[in-house]
Amino acid sequence: MHITKDTVVTLSYQVRDAQGKLLEASEQPMAYLHGGYGNTFEKIEAALEGQAVGFATTVKLLPADAFGERDEALVQTISKADFPPGVKVGGTLRGVTDDGHERVFTVMKIKGQQVILDGNHPHAGKTLQFALKVLEVRPAVPEEIAHGHAHGAHGHQH
Repeated sequence: MHITKDTVVTLSYQVRDAQGKLLEASEQPMAYLHGGYGNTFEKIEAALEGQAVGFATTVKLLPADAFGERDEALVQTISKADFPPGVKVGGTLRGVTDDGHERVFTVMKIKGQQVILDGNHPHAGKTLQFALKVLEVRPAVPEEIAHGHAHGAHGHQH
């Protein structure tokens, strides 16, 4: 079976930066619903379109095609008094930006009574190389299409 709209694709992946440093690798395969549902990056979908099990490729994504450019406005300093106990540097918090959008912030630094948070994705501003291998392709079931994502093993669990 070939990868087309409304197929569920299971793949393994590795993400490297422009210098080849490994940033992330799948410990378990990942499944997504193919066909413009926003479950993976558009350029990855384009590279996999029409392919079959066993296909392997590397896709280079510029920041605009992946996690976007860094936005220094998303770096915020808050008072340690407003900071929940037990969260350490490198930890994450859910918060709301000044424009009212929910965002995950990474604790970058705790300095005296100030805590510096970064709302950028850790890979924002980076050119990334995704090494992909297709492990399985199957037709999506109607419920997956209606929900806009893969269910079951390696997909979304309800």
